[in-house]
Amino acid sequence: MSFPFMVAWLIASWIAGCQKIESYPPEPYIEYERFEVRDSTDMLGNQKLIGSLWFYFVDGDGDVGAADTSDISSKYNLFFTMFEKIDGEFYQVGLDKLGEPIRFIIPFMERTGQNKTLKGEINVEFEYYFNVFDTIRYDFYIIDRAGNYSNMESTPELVLEL
Repeated sequence: MSFPFMVAWLIASWIAGCQKIESYPPEPYIEYERFEVRDSTDMLGNQKLIGSLWFYFVDGDGDVGAADTSDISSKYNLFFTMFEKIDGEFYQVGLDKLGEPIRFIIPFMERTGQNKTLKGEINVEFEYYFNVFDTIRYDFYIIDRAGNYSNMESTPELVLEL
């Protein structure tokens, strides 16, 4: 292999290896992907449904995930509002079984290197024990560690059959 060819090959490899850093805003962006329902049973043998919701996210400054703090309420960063369809109209019923808002903790995530952008898919599971709801939908959003709110995303109508 000739020296000029080797130098050209090294330069081409170096250029190809340099990835341009994608630029995204510091506010998280989320996008609903899918919702799947499956039958299950609990430890006592009671029937239940498991609803699995997947959504895509991207955060330009990479600060998605719970801050390292002892205050549990400040760790919540994924929020849902549930709606039930009654006579063709949706009504908010978005509290959990303890009367609290439906909320979850996305674990701490951090990128190393120059590109701090975080992208990925998040899966959340819901349990439905009684055939209380026939058709529901969710609105949801995330908050990053800097307090930036994502866009609000919604599921389509979801039919639950126990």
